[in-house]
Amino acid sequence: MTPGESPKDKGGQPGLVSAALSGLCPRCGAKTLFAQPAGLADDCANCGLDFLKLERGGRFVGVVTMVLGLVLIMAALAVDEWLELPLWASLVVWAPVTVGCVIGALRLYKTMWVFHQYAERQQP
Repeated sequence: MTPGESPKDKGGQPGLVSAALSGLCPRCGAKTLFAQPAGLADDCANCGLDFLKLERGGRFVGVVTMVLGLVLIMAALAVDEWLELPLWASLVVWAPVTVGCVIGALRLYKTMWVFHQYAERQQP
């Protein structure tokens, strides 16, 4: 995608999951949404869109993280009951799964929120 081309030019906006995984800007489609694995950049380096102004509803990331934690705890207990793994094996399995799931969920939530706020502000 060229710098002046928007995601809408290629047949509509990209899917939310692909935008979250790639960190796409809602305005220009550049891969500039995230500066850290789950932390938004201040603004788009390509088009200058201020992401921090769009991400004001980020207060609910704690709720997302707690719900995900509950799901992961229930999954860990179910797997432990089923496979009866030793403690060290559970740590080796569940530590990276937890980190990956939390980063993925936060990226998805923040992308969804920024895209939603951008769409709301673009409507007349």
